[in-house]
Amino acid sequence: VQLVESGGGLVQPGGSLRLSCKSSIPIASIFTISWYRQAPGKQRELVASITDRGDTHYERPVLGRFAIDRDNAENTVNLQMNSLEPEDTAVYTCHAMVPYISEYKYYWGQGTQVTVSS
Repeated sequence: VQLVESGGGLVQPGGSLRLSCKSSIPIASIFTISWYRQAPGKQRELVASITDRGDTHYERPVLGRFAIDRDNAENTVNLQMNSLEPEDTAVYTCHAMVPYISEYKYYWGQGTQVTVSS
């Protein structure tokens, strides 16, 4: 399974970005797809996730500002990021939890840089 992120870049505080994570397999076969981020000098942290049923979860720092959605036709999961703050600066990475027989396999993308700065 390959995950390819896109959409990162430089944005001013208060601005918006939309990240995309494209899967090499149908995302309908993926149990959960999540976005994580890692800021310089900090541990990687979960940002948001979405299940195969469309159930979503957001971590508190992004609640109300970020929205995750999935496009099954395009095998893509998107992360709409609004009202961006300098604290959102990080490498954002896509993660997939894929059912495999009686367990799960986990896959990571390569990440995309998001920089929020004036």
